[in-house]
Amino acid sequence: MSQHSKFAGRALATAVTAAALVVATACADAKSALLTAPDPDLIDPSLVQSPDGANAVRIGALARLRTATAGSDGDWLFGGLLTDEWSTSSTFIQNDEADQRRIALSNGTVTGFYRNLNQVRTAANQAIGLLSKFAPTPASNIGEMYFARAFVEMQMAQDFCNGLVVSDGTAASPVGGMPMTNDQVFAMAIASYDSAMAQATATDAATVAIRNAAAVGKARALLGLNQHAAAAALVAAIPTSFTYDVTFSTTSGNNILWDQPNSSTRYTVGDSLEGNGRNLLVTGALPFFSANDPRLPVSYTVSANGKDTTKSQDGLTFTRRTTLWARTTNVPIVNGIDARMVEAEAKAKAGDAAGSLAILNTLRAAPPKLGEVQATAAGLPPLKQAATTADAVDQLFREKAFWTFSRGQRLSDRRRMMRQYGRAEQTVFPTGNHYRGGTYGNDVNFPIPVDEANNTNFKACTDRKP
Repeated sequence: MSQHSKFAGRALATAVTAAALVVATACADAKSALLTAPDPDLIDPSLVQSPDGANAVRIGALARLRTATAGSDGDWLFGGLLTDEWSTSSTFIQNDEADQRRIALSNGTVTGFYRNLNQVRTAANQAIGLLSKFAPTPASNIGEMYFARAFVEMQMAQDFCNGLVVSDGTAASPVGGMPMTNDQVFAMAIASYDSAMAQATATDAATVAIRNAAAVGKARALLGLNQHAAAAALVAAIPTSFTYDVTFSTTSGNNILWDQPNSSTRYTVGDSLEGNGRNLLVTGALPFFSANDPRLPVSYTVSANGKDTTKSQDGLTFTRRTTLWARTTNVPIVNGIDARMVEAEAKAKAGDAAGSLAILNTLRAAPPKLGEVQATAAGLPPLKQAATTADAVDQLFREKAFWTFSRGQRLSDRRRMMRQYGRAEQTVFPTGNHYRGGTYGNDVNFPIPVDEANNTNFKACTDRKP
């Protein structure tokens, strides 16, 4: 064997050994990588310590706000099930529980949107800290984060039982909150709205929009605390045309107020006569389906034969759909109509039925567009003066129900009708025989989900009062 061959043989043996080591190392590394796969939901905090990172967290918080409102099967739709806006037409027991007013602590949908609301608050708090440090201008961006935080605090106070816990999830080890009354959480929301307005003092259009949104939100929270006059004064200067929307597209997500009722047919527009035969009277419910109100166009979905109505996702219930929302329709979180409703309620609460009626009829004379629907004054003739103060209040809340359909306000209004106006439960919440069988229960709010038991400060709802 030549010297060259010996060297070649040693080189070949060395190369084979090295290759084997490389393969073995690569396999070990691959196995280690599989066992230590990164969680795509976790972001290294060091990666957001910059102006761009702060802005990314801000955008993420706004995306979570969209999810918690009209972007997921959550609080707004379920609030409509618990009241009278929607009826269940799905196979999901979670929907049946809400519609029947018998919600289990383990209800998966309630658990999901309770989590979504808390995640908005955590994300907003994270963004506030980062923006304040790395991108303090424009200050309206910080104000918008305070608005997002305030809105979900208010939504939780409006819809959940007393005993809410509002925890701090921004630290490496989350700090569990202590049980609070709804009134305490409303006060917390008002403080957050105040912070939003304090950051939104400039005069550019974007800043004014944030300030107006916070003012409308704060006014709604003040209604929760029975402070009607203060609420009305806060929104007096906000134009009826104002709107603060969440938006949708076919690539980034559907409007859930269209998706679940119209596309998935899991919800059907509620009515005071239920069942396919429309033979079950539901007291305490508005006839949303049969009212023929131009602000809420509703119809059965007729099958190809032109006679039989199409069944919903459950294969049993006739679909009752509205064209109010389309797949990518913008949805107001707060708007100028909300401001007018605050003013009208303040007048009705003060006994000024004529003043309340004037506001309602001004809206009817020049109807703002709602979703995809543009009603006309001809279709909304002036309302007549109610005979009594109680009738004027009923008239107000009926009007509000059609102006704010499925935007997360109906449950709060029904609870306030009991709490602030002394109405009996059976006059404001669906009562009687349920078309799934049995009778409606007595839930007038959402329970805090069983998952909150991980917080050692929390035991259960302190009460289920309205």
